[in-house]
Amino acid sequence: QVQLVESGGGLVQDGGSLTLSCVASGHTFSAFASYTMAWFRQAPGKEREWVAAIHWSFAQTYYADSVKGRFTISRDNAKNTVYLQMNRLTPEDTAVYYCATGPPRSSVAQISVLTPRSGSWGQGTQVTVSL
Repeated sequence: QVQLVESGGGLVQDGGSLTLSCVASGHTFSAFASYTMAWFRQAPGKEREWVAAIHWSFAQTYYADSVKGRFTISRDNAKNTVYLQMNRLTPEDTAVYYCATGPPRSSVAQISVLTPRSGSWGQGTQVTVSL
């Protein structure tokens, strides 16, 4: 089982920026580079939604329409870390942000439909955007 730990959340004003980090570890964790990684978020009273993903092989990035052009996902395989740079934040971005992954060499399509009962998830980090 892969362990994921997010950090970097906090309170930011409308239009501000934050960068989230997610560090992966685990005794069964073979090579971070073989894992497609994703960020999800869950706002109060809403279902968890997929935000962004980065492919394990090509490092191709994918984004939900709601964050495209504002958020950037990246990875540093040497540090077993995936990042989410968030710019031009709005109150609608307020949510708990989760890092997630699935089996090695999963496709982005497979990772983007993970549920809390499948895959590996971090504990989440709160992002609050105030007016």
